[in-house]
Amino acid sequence: MNNQYMQIQELLEQRAEITARLNLIPYDGSIEIKDRDGQKYIYIRKRVLGRNTSTYVGPYSDDLFASIAKLLKEAKGYKKQIRKINNELAKLGYNRQELLPRVLLNIDFARANMKSNIYDQAILEGIATTFPDTETIIENGKVKGMTATDVQKILNLKRAWEFIMDKDVVASKSTYSILCYIAGLVNEGFYTYGGRIRRIPVTIGGTTYVPPLPIELVVKEKIEEILNKNAEPVDIAIELCLYCMKTQIFNDGNKRASVIFANHFLISNGAGLLVIPENKVPEFKKLIVAYYEDKDNGAILEFMKKYCWKKF
Repeated sequence: MNNQYMQIQELLEQRAEITARLNLIPYDGSIEIKDRDGQKYIYIRKRVLGRNTSTYVGPYSDDLFASIAKLLKEAKGYKKQIRKINNELAKLGYNRQELLPRVLLNIDFARANMKSNIYDQAILEGIATTFPDTETIIENGKVKGMTATDVQKILNLKRAWEFIMDKDVVASKSTYSILCYIAGLVNEGFYTYGGRIRRIPVTIGGTTYVPPLPIELVVKEKIEEILNKNAEPVDIAIELCLYCMKTQIFNDGNKRASVIFANHFLISNGAGLLVIPENKVPEFKKLIVAYYEDKDNGAILEFMKKYCWKKF
C-alpha cells in the first residue's frame, strides 16, 4: 500500500509540473494564416463551446510562425503526457481529493497575488527588475535591459508558483519531496539537479555563519517535526521557511524554494500567503543574518508574522 501511495504521489507531482509548463504556453489551438490585401497575418484557431474562434497574433513572419509552431508542438506533447499520467493514476485507483472551500479560496487568493509575490521574491533575490517588467515576463512578453539570467529566474518562480497552486499538489502533504521538486523548478537552467540535496560546502554573504553539509535523513525528520507541531499554520510555515533557508539544503535558490515551500503549506491549510514585501527586504536581511548567527531572540518570527503574512 505504501508503495502504491508513493507511486500516486510521484505521478501527481509529475502531472502538476507538466501542467505548470503547459500553462506557460500562451497559445492553444492550431495556426491559421489569413491573407488580406496581399498581406499575411497569423491567427490561432480554436474550438470553444462548439464554435470555432480565431485569435489574432500578429503579421506573418517565418520566425513567428516557427516559434508558434514549436510551442504548439510542445503543448501537444504535454497534453499527451498528462493523458498518460491520468491513465496510470486510474489504474492505481486514484480518486481526486476534494479540497475544502477555504483552501480553494486560498488558491484563488494566491493566483490573484502571484505577480506581486514573484516581484517581491525577485527583489529579495537582488534581481534588477521593476513590477511592470516582472509582469511582462510572467505574461510571456519581452523586456529590455534585463539579463537572461534574471528573466530565467522570474520564469522559474512562475513555474514553481504554478506548481504549488495545482489542486493535486495542494492536496499533498508538504513533504521533503515537494520541497526538492520546488527547488528543482527554481534552479532550472542553472543546475542539472537543482532539487538534489547539497553535497558541497557553501558560504552566505554578510554573515559568519557557515551552514554544515545537510544530511537528508536529518532534514526529513526536522521537516516532519516542524509539521507535527501543535501551532498555528502561519507559525509552522514561518519555521519551515527559516529552517530551510538556514540549512541551505540546495546548492542555490534556497530562499526562493523555502518561501514557496512555506506557501504550499499555508495554501494547503487555507491560511494565507507568506512573502517578504519589497519595502521590508532590507530589514528582513538584517534579521535573517542575526537568525543565522543565533542572535535574533525570535525577532524574525514576530517580524514575518506581522509584515510578511498575507491574510484574506
